[in-house]
Amino acid sequence: MKRTLLAALAALTASTGTTIVSAHEFTDRPDGHAPIGVMGDHTHETGEWMVSYRFRSMLMDGNRDGTSEISTEEVLADYMVAPLDMQMSMHMFGVMHAPSDQLTLMAMLPYMSVEMDHETRNGTKFTTEGDGIGDVKIGGLYKIADNGNSSVHLNAGVSLPTGDIDITDDTPAGRNRLPYPMQIGSGTYDLLPGITYSGYADWGSWGAQADATVRLGENDNDYTLGNKYGGTAWVAKTLGSKVSTSLRLRYETTEDIDGADPTLNARMIPTADPELRGGERLDAAVGINVLVGSGHRFAIEYQIPVEQDLDGPQLETQQALTAGWQYTW
Repeated sequence: MKRTLLAALAALTASTGTTIVSAHEFTDRPDGHAPIGVMGDHTHETGEWMVSYRFRSMLMDGNRDGTSEISTEEVLADYMVAPLDMQMSMHMFGVMHAPSDQLTLMAMLPYMSVEMDHETRNGTKFTTEGDGIGDVKIGGLYKIADNGNSSVHLNAGVSLPTGDIDITDDTPAGRNRLPYPMQIGSGTYDLLPGITYSGYADWGSWGAQADATVRLGENDNDYTLGNKYGGTAWVAKTLGSKVSTSLRLRYETTEDIDGADPTLNARMIPTADPELRGGERLDAAVGINVLVGSGHRFAIEYQIPVEQDLDGPQLETQQALTAGWQYTW
C-alpha cells in the first residue's frame, strides 16, 4: 500500500511538473518548519540543537453563548459580575536536541500574564491581573516514516504542574482567588500525545497535526481542567530561497472542568462556573517565515476565529498573534 501511494504521488508530481525535494534538503528552506503557531512540527538530524523564543498575544472580547454573541446586560441579568475582555500574553522559551535521526527531545518554559476587565451590576468596572511561570512541558518527537518527500513523527510529552493555580487580586469584594481562566497553571500532570505529517515539493510544503491535552488526576484546589483535542493543517509557498508564506486552519474542542474550586462562587461570575469552560473553535491563520544568516529563522502568524461554539456565557476569542525566532546548529 505504501509503495502504491508513493508511486501515485510520483506520477502526480511528474504530470504537473513538480519536483520532489528530499527531506534533508527541505529543512534548509524557509518552509522547512511549519507556521510558528505549530509546536513540535519537525524533527532534527543527529547531534543538532535548536533554541527558540515565541511571543504569543491573544485577545478575548465580548461574550458568547453557543454560536450567538450576547451583551453585557444579558450576562448581568444572571450574574453579579460580567467579564468584558481578557488579554493573554506568553513568552515561550524552547530547546530541542536530537540524539539520533529517529528521536528529537524538547523542552518548553512559558512565562504568562493575563489581564481581565469586568463590570458589576451597579456599573462599577475593575481589572484583575496575574502573571508567572506557566506549566513546563517536556517530551520527544519520534520519527516513524521518512520517504524523502514526506515524513511522519509521533509527538509525546508531559506538562508539569509548575504554573500557579492560587493567583489572587483585589476586587470590589476584597482580595480573592481569581476564577479559572485567570490561573496560569493546570495544577495537574498532563499528557501531550500527537502525530504530525509533513510533505514537500519544489513550490512549497504542507502538513497536518493531531494533538491532545489529557489531564491526569485532580489538583490541590479540587478540580481538573477539561481535556483538549485538536487538529491543524497548513500549506506554505516559498517566495525565493529566504521567505515563505503560509495558510493554516486549526480546530480545537475543550471539555468543561471536572470538580470545582470551593473558594469560587459560580453564581457570582460566569468565569467561576466550571460548567462554562468548554466549547469548540475553528481558526484561520496567515503566516510568514524568513531565513536570516546561518541557522536563524524569524516567523510571525496572525490568527482569527472562523466559528466558535462555547458553553456560555463565555468570553469569545477575537484574535491571536504569534511571533518567534529559531536558531539551529
